[in-house]
Amino acid sequence: MDADGRLTLDYGPRSFTIGFDEQLKPTISDENGKPRKSLPKPGVKDDPDLASTAYKRFAELKKDVREVASVQVARLESSMVQGRGWTAAEFGEFVVRHPLMWHLARRLVWLSDGDQAFRLAEDRTCADLNDESVKLPQPFPQLGRPVLTLADGEGKDGRLERFEGLTVPTGKLLGLTRTSWRRGAPQDNGIEHWITWELAPDAPVVVDLSPGIAVGYVELNPEQTIERVRAENSFDDIDPVLVSELLTDLTSLTAP
Repeated sequence: MDADGRLTLDYGPRSFTIGFDEQLKPTISDENGKPRKSLPKPGVKDDPDLASTAYKRFAELKKDVREVASVQVARLESSMVQGRGWTAAEFGEFVVRHPLMWHLARRLVWLSDGDQAFRLAEDRTCADLNDESVKLPQPFPQLGRPVLTLADGEGKDGRLERFEGLTVPTGKLLGLTRTSWRRGAPQDNGIEHWITWELAPDAPVVVDLSPGIAVGYVELNPEQTIERVRAENSFDDIDPVLVSELLTDLTSLTAP
């Protein structure tokens, strides 16, 4: 794989170039640059050794990148929500010049210390708002991300009652753990009765569940009732950005 995250697969008389989209899913094009939906199996005219090796290499690459993508996309999204920053040196080494992270980073809008918004241009330099308009297929919702707020007086008692009593799929609850949510400690019979998100140090939001999630046997209870959504202090004390993310996550549990 070269510095741009591209890989050439040699079949002998023909070759294919592998790249990556905004989700780090492999893209395939032939030697003329024409996109293909899939990598062809080696044919009778291909070099048997080269083609077989290349085909197996692609299968291994897809598996490896799939695992990396699920982690890195979630990590970037969580970093945005939490307001994490990098030094210029770290950003250059671990994001801009990384052959895989680069594909994700160039499809996002970034913010410098001086509140200057920029994106990464095709040559890996920073382009500001005066650059030509471009379409940015994004690895996760960013520019169009919903912004939700508390209703007047809501959450002052450390509860979000609008969600309490709702019945939601267990699978959707577990989907929240892809980013910042964590499953509760197993209790009697290996049942987890809550999930948590530590929005601030020592300030977790807890979602109490019934009948609870069975460890190792999620199918036992396919639906959960949200009994309480609680925090130790008022939700007004939490960063509005994090409150919006919290409300968005909980609202998504009942989406079609």
